[in-house]
Amino acid sequence: MLTIKVITASTRPGRKGPAIATWIQELAAAHADYKVELLDLAVINLPFMDEANHPIMRKYEHQHTKDWSAMIDSADAFIFVTPEYNHSFTAPLKNAIDYLHQEWQFKPVGFVSYGGVAAGTRAVQMLKPILSALKMLPITEAVSIPMFTKYIDADGKFNAEEGLNKSAELMLTEISKWANTLKPLRAK
Repeated sequence: MLTIKVITASTRPGRKGPAIATWIQELAAAHADYKVELLDLAVINLPFMDEANHPIMRKYEHQHTKDWSAMIDSADAFIFVTPEYNHSFTAPLKNAIDYLHQEWQFKPVGFVSYGGVAAGTRAVQMLKPILSALKMLPITEAVSIPMFTKYIDADGKFNAEEGLNKSAELMLTEISKWANTLKPLRAK
């Protein structure tokens, strides 16, 4: 069984990311080989990087960093649910990534991006070199949601159309392949 962590990158009041993250979490949980956990950066609420030692050393002083390390270390793969802010991704996501180093390594990451016409794709493109530098494997198959608010109903539920569901299934299949392929590299 693979452990996939779905990370909600938006932390602002009124955000829609949790609705989209719940949708992808439910799709992933329908796969028998996945154990899925939702990590909401607004709830986790990491302060701006406050560790004295470089993350590569893994000598954490603060409990919030130790907790974050354990959450990320226990994952086999990730799905980042991210909006696009000013042609890039959110500052809380960058901060969360920068807290750790070894915990991210040799794990695939899929993307569910959302926004206006560009569907958050520029945020994903900005993330890829950063994640590659951490020895993560950004999955090519992704879910890009343009004009995302049209899929959110009055109750705040995300209702995907068939094309988005198909894209998500393709991404989930690829994540599984790569997570299993990279598993020997994650062995301690």
